[in-house]
Amino acid sequence: MTMYRSTQATEHKTVIKLGGSLLERLTPDFFKGIHQMIESGKKVIIVHGGGPAINRKLKEAQIETTVVNGLRVTPAEAIEIVQTTLIGSVNPWIVHQLEQAAIQAVGLNGFDGGLMKASFLDQATYGYVGKIDDVNPALLALLEGTVPVISCIGRTNDGQALNINADTAAEKIAAAIGADELLFVTDTPGIKVNGETVTTTHPHEINGWISDGTIYGGMIPKVQAAAGCLEADIPTVRIVNEMLEGTTILKEVVVK
Repeated sequence: MTMYRSTQATEHKTVIKLGGSLLERLTPDFFKGIHQMIESGKKVIIVHGGGPAINRKLKEAQIETTVVNGLRVTPAEAIEIVQTTLIGSVNPWIVHQLEQAAIQAVGLNGFDGGLMKASFLDQATYGYVGKIDDVNPALLALLEGTVPVISCIGRTNDGQALNINADTAAEKIAAAIGADELLFVTDTPGIKVNGETVTTTHPHEINGWISDGTIYGGMIPKVQAAAGCLEADIPTVRIVNEMLEGTTILKEVVVK
């Protein structure tokens, strides 16, 4: 098993968010690419969702859910399925793929070491969907030589599991550890406007596209999370496909 060293305070930290239908199509070459990032001296942290797997389990249980503002409404009867699918199925699969690429990895979720403390986002609208109140970066710092693989399940102060949007979780974790870059790896090669991928953009332009409907659905939390990271001084935020091609979102420069 190949391990990597990450002892210097100046190390380059990369948060990679995996999600969407792309997650189940990732090839060994993708994970070998992560190995190359590590070998180049980057500390990598992976945050993941698992929409397709959750959809299958909910369908088997005959539980219907809807999506509002890009977020999965999670009723009481669905939260346990979401939790067990992410933690018990999707997370071990990603850990296994990393280990097959000679990368030591460890699966985590919000219950582990108080990693993601959360509260209800808006229970009346979204059900058991949470917003992150606190991230414990010290836990991640302890995992030297290991890639943390984080399932997007948060916990309340009284131990209730909450479904956290993976894009938002990646944003909060990247900000908490002072990441150098955040990559949203999706099945969409970046932001598209009139059928063409935008190579670079900025939050003001994105807000206009949300307002006029150019950006909609699941892309909304992605671009909002990207903007949030820029505000938290994450230098580089990209929305890319498995070939790491897509859109770079830049913080606006105010000219006085």
